[in-house]
Amino acid sequence: MTVILDPTDERVPVVRQITPRPSELKGRVSFLDISKPRGNVLIDRVEELLRANHPGVSVQRFAKPTFTKPAPDALRTQIRESSDFVIEALAD
Repeated sequence: MTVILDPTDERVPVVRQITPRPSELKGRVSFLDISKPRGNVLIDRVEELLRANHPGVSVQRFAKPTFTKPAPDALRTQIRESSDFVIEALAD
């Protein structure tokens, strides 16, 4: 059992289960660049490592128009419908 502390109220910790991880990474992996500076540098490196270590994946990339607002609904729908895994890149 893993205990994750919620920073909004530490007086009573919330017990949550960690999502089970697959034994093998394969399928469609999407990268979401939130459009912060150097986010693409992070995505480039993670994509390089992913392709080298998990040949069973296909990769696609998406970008938010701006990091100051949530991703538009159409973009979120497109990502959800075309992905098995999503990696969101934050950087500065």
